[in-house]
Amino acid sequence: MGDSNKADHTSSEQSNPRLMKLTLAALGVVYGDIGTSPLYAIRQCFRGNDGLSVTTANVLGILSLVFWSLILVISLKYLAYVMRADNNGEGGILALAALVTRVRGNRPLVTLVLTMLGVYGAALLYGDGMITPAISVLSAIEGLNVATNFFEPFVIPISLTILASLFLIQRRGTAGIGAVFGPVMILWFAVLATLGVFSILHEPAVFSAINPRFALGIFSRNGWRAFAVLGTVFLVVTGGEALYADMGHFGKKPIQLGWFSFVLPALLLNYFGQGALLLRNPDAVDNLFYHLAPGWALYPLVVLATAATVIASQAVISGCFSLSRQAMQLGYSPRLAIIHTSSEQVGQVYVPAVNRALLVGTVCLVIGFKHSGNLAAAYGVAVSATMVITTILIFMLAYRGWKWPLALALLVSLVFFSIDLGFFASNITKIPTGGWVPLLVASLIFALMTTWKQGRKQLKKKLDARILHLEVFLEDLKRKNPLRVPGAAVFLAGNPEGTPGTLIKNLKHNNVLHEKVILLHVITSEIPYVRVGDRATVESLGDGFYRVTLSYGFSQHPNIPVALARLDIGGKALEPGATTYFVGREHLLIIKDHTMSTWRKKIFALLSRNARDATTFFRIPVDRVIELGVQLEF
Repeated sequence: MGDSNKADHTSSEQSNPRLMKLTLAALGVVYGDIGTSPLYAIRQCFRGNDGLSVTTANVLGILSLVFWSLILVISLKYLAYVMRADNNGEGGILALAALVTRVRGNRPLVTLVLTMLGVYGAALLYGDGMITPAISVLSAIEGLNVATNFFEPFVIPISLTILASLFLIQRRGTAGIGAVFGPVMILWFAVLATLGVFSILHEPAVFSAINPRFALGIFSRNGWRAFAVLGTVFLVVTGGEALYADMGHFGKKPIQLGWFSFVLPALLLNYFGQGALLLRNPDAVDNLFYHLAPGWALYPLVVLATAATVIASQAVISGCFSLSRQAMQLGYSPRLAIIHTSSEQVGQVYVPAVNRALLVGTVCLVIGFKHSGNLAAAYGVAVSATMVITTILIFMLAYRGWKWPLALALLVSLVFFSIDLGFFASNITKIPTGGWVPLLVASLIFALMTTWKQGRKQLKKKLDARILHLEVFLEDLKRKNPLRVPGAAVFLAGNPEGTPGTLIKNLKHNNVLHEKVILLHVITSEIPYVRVGDRATVESLGDGFYRVTLSYGFSQHPNIPVALARLDIGGKALEPGATTYFVGREHLLIIKDHTMSTWRKKIFALLSRNARDATTFFRIPVDRVIELGVQLEF
């Protein structure tokens, strides 16, 4: 599957049946996060110490903010603007950062800053991957308290059970249950719209909130408190980054069609329905969403909401898996175990280590914060910061890459940047009450990612300094003329111009060479997918030596035996049963020097010891591998 080409969404979307199928699939994955925000977003604007009083002007003001946030941030910024940044079919902040840094004309310092912004934005999304399942499932289960207080002591245990089950079934992947996601979310959005319509019928004047003067008026009336509430209003757009990140799975048209034809109308009807209910009954604010439903529908609605939140959580968790794979390929993460869970969708992967970390983080959040209202204080900081970073990166791409006039690129970007900055500034006020959690998680992950990147760079310098140039080695080999044995040997080479240390060590200790010696160099391109036809180059070096370079995109998983089996090396393909792979493993001895701080070296060494070995990562048969170790001062 690592060699699969990315589907050409542009051509496939010309077919209406194909477009409808992709749109249904997108409804089941892409909109889970943003689609469950009605459970808690409006309610939180009128609760807590910073909540507004439930007055007609405030209700209409909040609804106006919600309406224009969905229009400006999701519809215009992400669906119409950001999705133009198509990195060979892939989206997401790492894909965007890779796209921006490939633009010609950027100074090295600018490229470094943009890269670090992209990496930190990616790190922030891991915090989102912990908070989204916790707040979504908690808010759904809390609906039981509307009917009776009997369930109140069991809200946390039930939530933890559902969350634990969710993470435990990740190893099975979404391929088996993905078919039901779309229909469930269609039902969910249909219910959202229906509940909203019935409430609006009693208070149709609520549509006057579309007038932006209500949004502006809320700040003049409430001052600082309105600014603080802006961070809560932001909860309605927290799924915006997911829309862009999942572009590679479904294409732009299905996501845009699903949003404008179904999701956006359903969300707006429900939000306006909640506002209409507040105007009629201000006391309904404690569990606003569930009060929209008649009494007989409460328990079915809780079940449906729980299913929707599980799907929303699934989408965010899967996004973290995909993000981890991209980080590995781009050199910001050590090799981790990756399990492909679908024979059809390359993007469906399971990363056990990431899954365990997210499970622990989510459980700690539920136990620590206890209530979705408390978690709302932590939610939004990470995503709002990521949105600011996205706007900066997309500006550089529009100006440098798309060659927009500077005035136009600035004008468009400043509009979105002012909105993003307002949301981010408001969310910053949440830091003392829980907003520090995603920032702490992101900072730790960012430190690990940059430490690994810098460590690999320094390690490569150490190895290159002691490497023997290949031409010198081959000349010396002609004089010694060692014994050749049948079969082929593949030596992984980090430097294509140098002689792999494993080759030198094998020759030194065994005094023999195979008939065919392949010096294999694997590189990761800054594009998500490399076509099979563009994957390999083969160069004959004479005397049975060949230099082979394999290229993969950052969204692909290398499979070396499969790639080599397709090549003509020395007149025929390699025989799997007669091919031996030689890989090296460095044992690092930490020393103090100016290259890296000692504490970062120790972290790098720890990550290196626990990284997945090259044999498994490159899917090489273990019975065909010889591993040679080397001690290296680092």
